Amino acid sequence: MSLGVRKRQYQKEMEGILEEIRNSGRVPTLLLHSCCAPCSSYVLEYLSEYFEIRNFFYNPNISPEAEYRFRAEELQRLIREMPLRHSVSFVEGPYDPERFFEAAKGLEKEPEGGERCRSCFRLRLTEAAEKARELGCDFMTTTLTISPLKNASLLNEIGEEVTAGTGVRFLPSDFKKRDGYRRSTELSKKYELYRQSYCGCIFSKMEREERQK
Repeated sequence: MSLGVRKRQYQKEMEGILEEIRNSGRVPTLLLHSCCAPCSSYVLEYLSEYFEIRNFFYNPNISPEAEYRFRAEELQRLIREMPLRHSVSFVEGPYDPERFFEAAKGLEKEPEGGERCRSCFRLRLTEAAEKARELGCDFMTTTLTISPLKNASLLNEIGEEVTAGTGVRFLPSDFKKRDGYRRSTELSKKYELYRQSYCGCIFSKMEREERQK
């Protein structure tokens, strides 16, 4: 009988790395790919204890553009208002929805969490890895693993693939663990953050509206 492959504990892996950083006395730089302010709130609170953070907002999947702009503004407001131990700067990537639609071509009917999402994750994390390399960051990770609806194993797998050979170390994560998601909802209420009702893309919006009907 096969024993199978032991499931990785990404949160524990990250805690081990953070302990190494604490013991070293260094404050490395981290490029944090962020999808929105609510998901970023707990992650910023947590990781700013260990890193100087470059908060990278690259989400060409978000539609319409007004929604994208509002989410970007909310994230900037959160960074201004939150008391964070080490510096956090906001870095905005280009808003190029045509790249998302090209990545999603042929996958429009896929359910949320399926192959379309995989393609979208790869698009955004590849851009984040390139930006981390460009900025000379020591580490990179994403806030996406805080969502109970996102596949943390898949996100970590993609993150490790796209940072390979860049000189940037991928920080494994499963931010929903240790009550991370619950804490993000508390901080969202505290800072009165806009909490969107859909992931971001027009396809997830249509799917959500259909379920609500």
